[in-house]
Order: sequence, then C-alpha cells, then structure tokens
Amino acid sequence: MNVVFDFGGVLFRWRPRDLLARLLPQHVPDAAAAERLFERFFENYQGDWGEFDRGTVEPGPLAERIARRTGLSVAEARRVIDGVPAELQPVAGTVDLLHTLHAQGRPLYYLSNMPEPYAQHLEATHHFLGLFRDGVFSARLQLCKPEPEIFAQAAQRFGVEPARTVFIDDMAENVSAARAAGWQAIRFVDPAQCADELRAAGALA
Repeated sequence: MNVVFDFGGVLFRWRPRDLLARLLPQHVPDAAAAERLFERFFENYQGDWGEFDRGTVEPGPLAERIARRTGLSVAEARRVIDGVPAELQPVAGTVDLLHTLHAQGRPLYYLSNMPEPYAQHLEATHHFLGLFRDGVFSARLQLCKPEPEIFAQAAQRFGVEPARTVFIDDMAENVSAARAAGWQAIRFVDPAQCADELRAAGALA
C-alpha cells in the first residue's frame, strides 16, 4: 500500500486566519473579521492565490493583485505572502506517523498545492522530507488539486496503482477528487484519526 501526503494542514501547520490576525492585527479585530479577510485574501485558493499555487504568478505581482481586490496596501499583502513559510511548521504527530510508515516499509509520496517559493523553503528546511520517495508540487506541474490531471500525472510519475494508494488531505474536495481518480483517500482531521483510518485501510500496522 502506497501512502501519499498533502502538506499544508496535514504534515505542516496551516492556519491562515491566525496568520492574518498575527500579521495584520489592525484589520482583524475579531474572528468574524478574520473570516472575511481570509475569504477575500485567499479566495478559497482560487483566483489570484490559485495562480500562485499553479506557478503562473510571482509574489510581487500577486501582492499587487491582492491589494487591488482587498483594499490592503501592497506592503500588507506582501507581509502575508512572505509570512507563510514561518506558518508552515511541522505537525509533530504527523511527522511521527510519517516515520512509523517509513519504518514499516510503506512507499511514501507527497502531492501538495504549493507555490514554488514555499516548496523551495520546505525542501531546504526539513530533513524528514527525505523519507519520501518522490513528490509533486502544483507549481512545478502548473496543475492544482482537485483537478483530475494532477492525480493522473502523480500516479504515473510515482509508478503506483491508484487502488493500492491512500491519499491524505484536509480538504474535502481534494479527497473526493482522489477517490474519483480511483485512489483510496482519507480526510485528515488530526494525526490520531489519520492513523486509525490508515490501519483500517491496511496501510499501517
């Protein structure tokens, strides 16, 4: 059984509303304001941010686009864009799970919507990424989950049989897309729940 991990929200912390509150406190006085700014800034990872994930826009132009849409200054938008790497801290329980799967001989891969600057940061910063046999970042294929093509290209690149592959992601639409592509899939809530579902799937002893 092959196991494929998403990164943000699974292997690495991703709390964008907290990020906005921390970096732009003058615009986020409460949780409701954080939700409104999250929706305008990230557009459900479509729009401008979706192009960033896809590798078709650089941070500078992205900041200008976000500023025009949201009323933030370019400097404020860039502060958030540049602050994302510090937000992407490893989730200890998931890293432990990764090590356990590796020790049990499971072939490990990753499939992540990730802009190129953040991908480079993670590769340079976290030695445990060496436990993966291979992986796909969206910006390097110019494809994004939940598009069917990214699952097809990932399976081909990894040389895996989708039916013998478990994909772990925190986004319901990505889990649904993986299942539609013939993969097994788990929606990640926390490391303990994920481990339980991996055991049920026969991917974890």
